[in-house]
Amino acid sequence: MDVDLAASRLAALGNATRLRLYRLLVRAGDAGLSMGQIQDRLGIPGSTLSHHCRALVQVDLIQQERAGTSLICRTNYAVMQGLINDLADECCADAPSTSP
Repeated sequence: MDVDLAASRLAALGNATRLRLYRLLVRAGDAGLSMGQIQDRLGIPGSTLSHHCRALVQVDLIQQERAGTSLICRTNYAVMQGLINDLADECCADAPSTSP
């Protein structure tokens, strides 16, 4: 994964409200949550929620979809897994080998 892209995704998660929002959506599974449900659970104003959702949508960590009059937010699990894998793949890459 491009370092700048990974950095922008991690930066989006670097805000406490966005991290709470993201965790909420991760726990919600594929069904996601409506903006109203998220607002109720996080207890933040709609305009603040929209601002934080937009930041996560811009880096593709979440997706939004209209369902009638509701806006449903869902985690983009493929992007989440890609970010996790990118970080994990770097683990110990430059460590000296201890094999005889």
